[in-house]
Amino acid sequence: MLQRFFIFCSGADTQILDTCSNGERNKYAGIGATVFFTAIMAFIASGYALYTVFDNIYTSVFFGLIWGLLIFNLDRYIVSTIKKRDNFKSELVQAAPRIILAIIIAVVISKPLEMKIFEKEINQVLLEEKNAMTLANQEQIALQYTPKVEGLNQEITRLKNEIAVKEAETNALYDTYISEAEGTAGTGLLGKGPVYAEKREKHDAYLTELSTLKQTNTEKIQAIEAQIASLGTDYDTAVTNSQPIIDGFDGLMARINALNKLPWLPSFFIFLLFLAIETAPIIAKLLAPKGEYDYKFEEQESVVATWVTQKVAQRKLLFSTDGELNQKIYEDIKNEEELYRYKKEKAEELLKLQADSFHKVQIKGL
Repeated sequence: MLQRFFIFCSGADTQILDTCSNGERNKYAGIGATVFFTAIMAFIASGYALYTVFDNIYTSVFFGLIWGLLIFNLDRYIVSTIKKRDNFKSELVQAAPRIILAIIIAVVISKPLEMKIFEKEINQVLLEEKNAMTLANQEQIALQYTPKVEGLNQEITRLKNEIAVKEAETNALYDTYISEAEGTAGTGLLGKGPVYAEKREKHDAYLTELSTLKQTNTEKIQAIEAQIASLGTDYDTAVTNSQPIIDGFDGLMARINALNKLPWLPSFFIFLLFLAIETAPIIAKLLAPKGEYDYKFEEQESVVATWVTQKVAQRKLLFSTDGELNQKIYEDIKNEEELYRYKKEKAEELLKLQADSFHKVQIKGL
């Protein structure tokens, strides 16, 4: 039962193969088994590849099964249509389209499995890229807020400098009127005279202005600091909102790019493995020696080709003969007087009927 199933997978003619030796049947069972297991590998590899895309096991299994059946049917068709000839080059030319397709399929299928095999290394590369992207993202977002924050900080510094300058001026006036009272400066007279009162009044005015300026600028500084805090909150929010995009940077293309940054030699050998798997049915058929089945199959094709050629030749001869006979028959009929008289009578009757009909039409018109 298993042998017959694998023979079916090989695409061989079971009626011809039943008349062959057991060794010949085993050879084609082996070719069929290669076709079958190649389809199984194609199903597994494509299912995993699709799982990395859709992240749904049922969808992946469904489309993976379709892909496996497609590869099975394609391999079975190509293997069954490769005819064993005495010239290996002609056989290779027959298999060339499938070999090219096998290379393409091997590239497509090997990549997902490479990503699974080198998953830890790929995750490390992706982590480094995500960290770099996070820092770059923070710097880019900071460019939107840093100029505003720096401008606000400069405004705070300016307001504080105003207070400091006013405070220095007030302190200087304080020292001036104290020195006047002590007689160490100004008029040099000890006591609180008119000059002292004038300087004290000026100091008190500056002190009032300083108090007002402190209150006003403090309120402005608090408002500016609130703006800076708000900008900081907006910056943190922007970073937080953009971080999931960076964290989700692990799709199929990102993993392929990360895989390409790893050493190429291991990936190359995995590709060669899948190329060998994909081309295994073709290689098995090409390497198989011409056997009993091939000779019988060639004989059957020769019989059919000869029979069809004979039928075509007979039809052409029949057509030619029939044409010559018809031509001779009509030439003989042409020379018969009885047929001439009969056709003449019928022609005369037709002309009379036409004349009568024309006459009636003319009368009706009048």
